[in-house]
Amino acid sequence: MLNVCLACALLPVGAVALNPDANDAVTLDRVVVEATRLRGVPAFDMPASTATISLRDDGNRAGADVSEVLRGIPGVLARDRQNLAQDTQLSIRGFGARSTFGVRGVRLYADGIPASMPDGQGQLSHFSLAGGDRIEVIRGPFSALHGNSSGGVVQIHSADGEAGDPWRARATVGRDATYSAAAQLLGGGGRIGYNLALSRYDTDGWRDHSAARRDTANLKLDVDLGERRRLDLVLNYVDVPEARDPLGLTAEQVRTDPRQAVANAILFDTRKTVRQHQAGMTYEHGLGAAQALRLMAYGGSRDVLQVLPIPDFAQGNPLSSGGVIDLDNRYDGLDARWSWQGAVAERPFEFTVGGNLDRQRQHRRGFENFVGETLGVRGAPRRDERNAVDNTDAYAQAWWRFAERWSLLLGARHSEVEFESRDRYVTDANPDDSGRVRFRHTAPVAGLTFAPQADWRVYLSAGRGFETPTFNEMSYRADGGAGLAFGLRPAVSDNVELGMKWRNARGATWEAALFRADTDDELAVARNVAGRSSFRNAGRARRQGFETAFATPLGQAWDLRLAYTQLDATFRDAYLICQGVGCTVPEIEVPAGTRIPGVPERQLFARLQWRGEAWSTAIEGEAVGDVPVNDLGSESAAGYGLLHLEAARRWRTRSGELRAFARIDKLLDRAYVGSVIVNEGNGRFYEPGADRGWLLGAEWTWAR
Repeated sequence: MLNVCLACALLPVGAVALNPDANDAVTLDRVVVEATRLRGVPAFDMPASTATISLRDDGNRAGADVSEVLRGIPGVLARDRQNLAQDTQLSIRGFGARSTFGVRGVRLYADGIPASMPDGQGQLSHFSLAGGDRIEVIRGPFSALHGNSSGGVVQIHSADGEAGDPWRARATVGRDATYSAAAQLLGGGGRIGYNLALSRYDTDGWRDHSAARRDTANLKLDVDLGERRRLDLVLNYVDVPEARDPLGLTAEQVRTDPRQAVANAILFDTRKTVRQHQAGMTYEHGLGAAQALRLMAYGGSRDVLQVLPIPDFAQGNPLSSGGVIDLDNRYDGLDARWSWQGAVAERPFEFTVGGNLDRQRQHRRGFENFVGETLGVRGAPRRDERNAVDNTDAYAQAWWRFAERWSLLLGARHSEVEFESRDRYVTDANPDDSGRVRFRHTAPVAGLTFAPQADWRVYLSAGRGFETPTFNEMSYRADGGAGLAFGLRPAVSDNVELGMKWRNARGATWEAALFRADTDDELAVARNVAGRSSFRNAGRARRQGFETAFATPLGQAWDLRLAYTQLDATFRDAYLICQGVGCTVPEIEVPAGTRIPGVPERQLFARLQWRGEAWSTAIEGEAVGDVPVNDLGSESAAGYGLLHLEAARRWRTRSGELRAFARIDKLLDRAYVGSVIVNEGNGRFYEPGADRGWLLGAEWTWAR
């Protein structure tokens, strides 16, 4: 750690040496990360690690998964699981790595509308890359200002339509009968802008039994009402009619045939169906020259049907919830905030105060996954409950440049999250498991920024965040009993970060940060069998490390990007765990100092790109260290390095532009494990990554 500290301290010296004119004033860009809720403060002046990824740049991928564009951000691990039934695995500085489905531990937003439920569970499936303008990522202490389960923040923004914007159509084809098609209708007239994005992704899957299709539609309307008033309307639709789940593999199965699906996946036809509808509205109203009011409201539904490979004899237990999960989710919420920009003691000052209410109503039903001798179908009912979660938050933050070179950012958020379950499946052998629990937490944050030069910032920030268990994590008790696991406690984390940012007039940037997060009551997987997970509080944990990112143009046509993350994530307390299928009484000790499963110690990303007038090409490399897959650390997924190559050619005509592109993934054709299922009870921890693959695509952009 001492070497890392020295490296961080020396970075600015090396950075300034790269630019002989570093002592001269330069014009810095005014990129504002909206997730910080500070309109007048550019990201460069924030005491936080942030990243903004443009989605308007030419892309040579399928555009079907957010993991495609989140690679190359230090501290962020986005894994394409080759399995649409389980969605992308996303973690930030180790938060969220334990998730076996969806995203948790990280707050998600789409056009300002929460994509994370009040309990902290989120999904990336409705992020529309086809209509996107940019993605913002926040890492570190200031994520806590977004409330429950904010180990980091990821927010996607759709482009605003303006008069004269071109329309776009795009299609790709690749191996395993994979294709994608997307269209974006972007434009406007007068005071109204529109952005309609439609897309379809269809694949037979690289692994057996992994075929899937996903259709998305996203509409954004922005209305300029004049006099600093603006209204945004967002409509979103996602349909995954049937995504088959090949399940994880053991290490031996990976070595024998990484493309196989386990026998039970075929036998029970394991699969998931998802359908989501969502609508949201954001209204902004300027109040004089210095004040602004912002109101946001949203509502939606997400229905999920999942078939699990639980053997029929295991459902003989009267407390079993069956092997088919049927979830109907209804959710809504609103947020209101007031901000003021002015001066205090003749120094720039910005203040924001607000609050939000969010509700989630869930009808969870369980059924047997057999009827007679027929497997993989909905059978007799085994669970029926109405669940509700409500959160009420109030927050405030203030930024003040109190001296020529110094600025201060302070904030706090108070959250109350209440879970309630009403059991409607009560029998003589299955008692009423209704219950209620409420969690309260206040998250303070503070950050100090120093500007030694116009193109260099050094900052220190600290904060406290919290993470409640989600409904999915509470749904199954570790002791095998019926009902929700109301005994789980929230995890509370103390975060601190020391960082620097540098850039020059030629477009080079260099950022680095040292960070530490100490967590009490760490939430960990207790057991994970046949797609059903239960959780426990595992005591204290620590995530600490170093991350850096460097980007620079190399002459007129070349660009280089580098990113590196070193992350040490360990349990600081010993605790007991279960081993083996059916275990409900923990009896094996996990020693203090054991690595947290699902978290690699090292990540490296590099991309070198050349752009000519008509042609462009790039070579991209990524490396990930080994990943422990269970609490004991007795097994690990080996580290790997991958190399990708892409090229594109464009033709300009009077009516538009045609761009054709090709990409080869995993150029060296090395076998590797792309993602892991933490603590999988049958030892099937591994989800293999695809081998060498190809992609061809074309994009037509035209003016109307």
